Order: sequence, then C-alpha cells, then structure tokens
Amino acid sequence: MTSVTKANFVDSEKLEQLITEEKLVLVDYTATWCGPCKVIAPLIDRLATEYSDRVTIVKVDLDQNQESAKKYGIRSIPAVLVFKDVEIVENVFGSQPYETYNDILETQIKA
Repeated sequence: MTSVTKANFVDSEKLEQLITEEKLVLVDYTATWCGPCKVIAPLIDRLATEYSDRVTIVKVDLDQNQESAKKYGIRSIPAVLVFKDVEIVENVFGSQPYETYNDILETQIKA
C-alpha cells in the first residue's frame, strides 16, 4: 500500500519561508466556499504524493491570507503559482486537468 501525502495548508509567513528556502514550490490558493477549488483539491494532493521528494506543494487559504494573495496578484481562485528559486515561473487560474499541473512541474524540474 502506498502512502498518501496531502498538500498542507500554510499561512503567509510560512509560505514566504518556503519560497526562500526551497528550490521549487507549488502553491494552491484556495477557499472553503470555492467550488472549482474543491475540484482541483484532490489533484493538488495527488501532486503532493507524486512529487513529495522533489517539490514542496502547499495550499493557502485565501480568506485567511489576503495580504499574500494581494502580493502575488491573486484575483480569482483556484490559483496555482509555481515558484522556482524565489521567482514565480508559472501561474494557472481556474480549474485545470491534472496533466496541466503535472506538465508544469515536469518542465520546471528539468529546467
């Protein structure tokens, strides 16, 4: 039986720490009331499981971290940002298929 890793929720402070300390970070801006966010939540958790050894994958609650959302220009959710070496290298808004997120990570890992 394989272990399942879920993407953990972090606050703005922890997010900034991860962005500066980790090479590659995927951030899912989400909210409990957001329908499309619920659709991609299992996809983000699947990424967390599959990439646990290569990518830091976290979720940020938009309602509890509005300053962070403003800082990164989040105007609609779900919003998935990918940081590499402290810089935003990808941003995807709206619900996307698993392959979209997977392809982004594969591209960034190989780059």
